[in-house]
Amino acid sequence: MKLTSFSIDGRPTFGAVVDQNVYDLGGVDPEINDLRQFLADPFDVPDVIASVPSYPLAAVDLLPVIPNPEKLLCVGLNYESHRLETGMPEMEHPVLFTRFSSTQVASDQPIIRPTVSEKLDFEGELAVIIGKGGRHIAEKDAFDHVAGYSCYNDASIRDWQMHTRQFTAGKNFDNTGAFGPWMVTRDEINDADLPNQTVTTRLNGEQVQHSAFSDFIFDIPALISYISTFCTLVPGDVIVTGTPGGVGVVRKPRLYMKPGDVIEVEISGVGLLRNPIAQEPSTDK
Repeated sequence: MKLTSFSIDGRPTFGAVVDQNVYDLGGVDPEINDLRQFLADPFDVPDVIASVPSYPLAAVDLLPVIPNPEKLLCVGLNYESHRLETGMPEMEHPVLFTRFSSTQVASDQPIIRPTVSEKLDFEGELAVIIGKGGRHIAEKDAFDHVAGYSCYNDASIRDWQMHTRQFTAGKNFDNTGAFGPWMVTRDEINDADLPNQTVTTRLNGEQVQHSAFSDFIFDIPALISYISTFCTLVPGDVIVTGTPGGVGVVRKPRLYMKPGDVIEVEISGVGLLRNPIAQEPSTDK
């Protein structure tokens, strides 16, 4: 099943995507107003889908899959190909940083290059959405806490990212975290097959990144177990699992996104996230 967040006539809601239509689930239960609340207390979608309004997918405005996660945790240097291209040593623990939910955009919305930098880089990634909360989750139980998967572009302002040893500034410019177009529920991809799924990033139609998830340094169970050791995961939390080799900052010459470009992140079995690149308006008076 595909689930997404969207707005219709300015009203935010969530729904199930079937073919080229989205079924509005926001009015089924007055206590469940968004996708995060649904993941915490789900109802049986097939039982209600025939009785709810539906809209052509092209007629709604998509929102980030989880617009308001309590926690949005990103993993750095989590593909061996990316670690090697950066020259970083092997790591004992995952590299983690946070992204603010307010920096997110939906599929087809523009990623904004800020006025202060031209070094806007692409990072195609798999997002894991938590469905069942918990603390101290064992690796063997980790997949039971997964609601589903989505595409993410952790677009990064590289010079600001490197201002200090902390990534926060370069990873949290407004309108740089693209998330969508939907999530597929865990039952759509067999746990054992997940390492064979692939992520592909294309800039203006040309492939710039491609990898199977078998190149993860820390796989999904390891990440969930590690993160849940220091914080309680709750439904709707998002773990963005890292990007493979091929990022623009290590290329010769460097390759950065610029206004007018189109960037795509496609994950097999999940979907395709597409965003145009636009320029932030000048702040000059």
